[in-house]
Amino acid sequence: MKKISKYAMMFAAALTLTFSMAACGDDKNDDPQPAPVDPVEIDVDNADDLDYNEAYAEQWANYMTVVSGLLKTDAQTLYDEWNNGYADIFKNHNSDEYKSAIDCVEQIFDGCIDIAGEVGDQKIGEPYRLLQAGNSEEALYAVESWYSWHSRDDYRNNIFSIRNAYYGSRDGSISPNSLSAVLAAKSPDLDSQTKAAIKHAADAIYAIPQPFRSNINSKEAADAMDACADLGDFIENTLKPYFSENINDDATLDPIVRQYVDAVVLPTYKELAGLNAKLDDAVKAFKAAPSNNAFAACANAWLTAREPWESSEAFLFGPVDEMGLDPNMDSWPLDQAQIAQILKSQNFSGLNWEDGDSDEKIEGAQSLRGFHTLEYLIFKDGKARTVK
Repeated sequence: MKKISKYAMMFAAALTLTFSMAACGDDKNDDPQPAPVDPVEIDVDNADDLDYNEAYAEQWANYMTVVSGLLKTDAQTLYDEWNNGYADIFKNHNSDEYKSAIDCVEQIFDGCIDIAGEVGDQKIGEPYRLLQAGNSEEALYAVESWYSWHSRDDYRNNIFSIRNAYYGSRDGSISPNSLSAVLAAKSPDLDSQTKAAIKHAADAIYAIPQPFRSNINSKEAADAMDACADLGDFIENTLKPYFSENINDDATLDPIVRQYVDAVVLPTYKELAGLNAKLDDAVKAFKAAPSNNAFAACANAWLTAREPWESSEAFLFGPVDEMGLDPNMDSWPLDQAQIAQILKSQNFSGLNWEDGDSDEKIEGAQSLRGFHTLEYLIFKDGKARTVK
């Protein structure tokens, strides 16, 4: 796992400026940390079925606020890094990594290929294969977002991130400056095939009976895996080569790259930062006055903040990759026993890492923070937790 950002050097080379960037592990939660409280007894051995309890209510809220603060910081960092440098690198494509507009378009397609494969082969496929092999408990724990029963929405939003990249918009409309529009002018049939493949994958995912955790082995899940695989194969073996061979000049592609950055990537990350700040506010309000309504408000804020993250996964390159922000925010599966241990000890130092730390330490820290740790603390069995 690389942690030293290449794009800082690209920015300096391209614009002859000095671009200073802190390691993500040094960019800790800027909010005041919870006041120390005494350790409590928590049934660490049953972390998968742990309930919120008045006996350790303060400790529970402390963990929630630390994680929501880190999420807020990571989301703001991600937007700032794109807005203050990487966006220009990508749009200008005058760096070692991006030397022409077709390099940028190929990167866009690579991101789409990666997430289509991840949804089909890993997010749906890994639990499916585990259950087929008779490993039912492992299969359940492999299902991402199963605490909130939000798996299908996450996976479909991943496919929508491909749609957004292809359409040059975030609302399902097709921008005149989009990959879709330029392809439609050149090969209407190929554009129609692309749209159909994207829609088929999104619809197949949402056809899985809810919740996915209870329907891992369904025919619909197998169909969704196939649809995602077909989409990834089509982009990789048909769409990307067509552009590389037939639509590869800067004059045609520059407006598309600018539209992609300005109308898709930057607004998605800006919304992500804003909604995670609101999620942090909801968690702080819960800490100040725990109640069922406050738990429900946290759950609603989590679901809302989750959407722009999942609809960004077709562009997991640049700062989100180089700074470790993806695993910071979205590591899965969780170490439930260690989360329970932190609830017990109230030692939150293990949630941070720095450049130079071992991969083991970094990955260990990332598995104890982010969206899914907060999901564990807020949801149980698809509903907001309750104080009683």
